[in-house]
Amino acid sequence: MTEEVKRILVLCSGNSCRSQMAEGWGRYLLGDRLEFYSAGITKRGVDRRAVAAMAEHGIDISNHQSKTIAEIAGDYDYVLTVCDNARETCPVFPARKKFLHHSFPDPPFLAESLPEERKMEPYREVCTLIRNFIGNELESQL
Repeated sequence: MTEEVKRILVLCSGNSCRSQMAEGWGRYLLGDRLEFYSAGITKRGVDRRAVAAMAEHGIDISNHQSKTIAEIAGDYDYVLTVCDNARETCPVFPARKKFLHHSFPDPPFLAESLPEERKMEPYREVCTLIRNFIGNELESQL
């Protein structure tokens, strides 16, 4: 008898960067045990620098679409918010098992004041933070 694959929804403010990276890392690292989906309070489109940061690790999220919670409504075992704004403003979105939160810095905000040649740095740093969380910590919290 095989165990049922659990569904996890990753939420962020705009479903453009952090939640997209988390969905990509989740599918890559834990896709055999969890089904990952992502959405935002609003949708802003997938950030091109987030796509580039993930591509540096061989993970292609270029076909991901930015979605709102309403567009991806469904039954999820776990809901993970990856920014404080999503945790604070998320409408009631029940998880069958558990609601989780792990806040990551906002790469577009961090990159805003950097010169063009350094704008990828915060994306790479947050990409690594998300990979480490998904790969090393997430399952122990489920």
